[in-house]
Amino acid sequence: MKDRVPDSETFDPGAGRGLAILGSTGSIGTQALDVVRAQPGRFRVEVLTAGRNAELLIAQAIEFKPNAVAIADETQGQKVRDALWAHDIKAYSGADSIAQLVEMEGIDIVLTALVGFAGLRPTMNAIAAGKHIALANKETLVVAGEIVMQAAKNKGVNILPVDSEHSAIFQCLAGEFHNPIEKLILTASGGPFRGRDRESLASVTKAQALKHPNWDMGAKITIDSASLMNKGLEVIEARWLFDVKAKDIDVVVHPQSIVHSCVQFEDGSIKAQLGLPDMKLPIQYALGYPRRLKNDFPRFNFADYSSLTFETPDKSTFRNLQLAYDALDAGGSAPCVLNAANEVAVEAFLQDEVGFLEMSDVLEHALQVVFQEGKPDLESLFELDAAARKAATEFIKRS
Repeated sequence: MKDRVPDSETFDPGAGRGLAILGSTGSIGTQALDVVRAQPGRFRVEVLTAGRNAELLIAQAIEFKPNAVAIADETQGQKVRDALWAHDIKAYSGADSIAQLVEMEGIDIVLTALVGFAGLRPTMNAIAAGKHIALANKETLVVAGEIVMQAAKNKGVNILPVDSEHSAIFQCLAGEFHNPIEKLILTASGGPFRGRDRESLASVTKAQALKHPNWDMGAKITIDSASLMNKGLEVIEARWLFDVKAKDIDVVVHPQSIVHSCVQFEDGSIKAQLGLPDMKLPIQYALGYPRRLKNDFPRFNFADYSSLTFETPDKSTFRNLQLAYDALDAGGSAPCVLNAANEVAVEAFLQDEVGFLEMSDVLEHALQVVFQEGKPDLESLFELDAAARKAATEFIKRS
């Protein structure tokens, strides 16, 4: 039980904690920098990385003066280097450079806010280098949960969840080290299509799917939320973060997004973490752990919410959630295949190549045709990821 929540005595929370923010130009990354701005002297930004947004990365680097930056898009590398040369900030390009920069001295904690499978290798490199991880990239544990958690245990590295649901569970477990968990309860907003049937979902557009009712997120995670795939990935992530079985993880739809998740203990008691839907709070909690840092974020007021409601998710209409449970039950490489096929399906939906409901067909096909390994190693997972992407892409082209 003690492994579920890091030992605060081994994690010095002193001022000036060195940060590497992977994905600094995305939704989580920009909000993390808001937290840094609001906590002067608390953090040092050592590394910033981005995918393609060179302009914002340059502006962030000039403001926060990191030791180094990296941009994954190699065609933007020279532009970033030229802009930062006079500021004495080292600039690199390519995915390999991102994976290498996390090993630098001076970094205490790595915030992995990259989207998708791309977060796995730099996270593993950071763990190998003994860096603590603030994990906002759920796909890392979906794909390689057992491998990642074992590596972190071997290196004495803390995995601090940033997703609001997993942060809520993490907070509920504080002080409960010796009390067995009976059930984890992950809450879901239900997304923009809550309550709709399959017939009405057949014609929804990407513009409709990108309008999340409560959260401001990137395109990929917003589409995942609309299909309940995001919740399915969170179920798999929770299995590894908190060492529980799939049958002990429930999902409930909570449209107001005030109760971020709950833990039920063996005596029947339930602890929940509440707050307004603002990602800066779980980001700050992870970066400042074990301290709760004072802030001026808007406060939740019960008087403003006369009714908090909860519903059972419709897994037959939103099939991705059931497919995630199925992949978790199958174990081995199944979650890796599921994740890869989903990344392809979401991109195809955003490009108007498949319909909203057809994304589930893509996932189901990949799970059926891609060879499954019972206990894959890290390199096998990279091969399986490629195979699943190929199978999903070919299926979409034939459809």
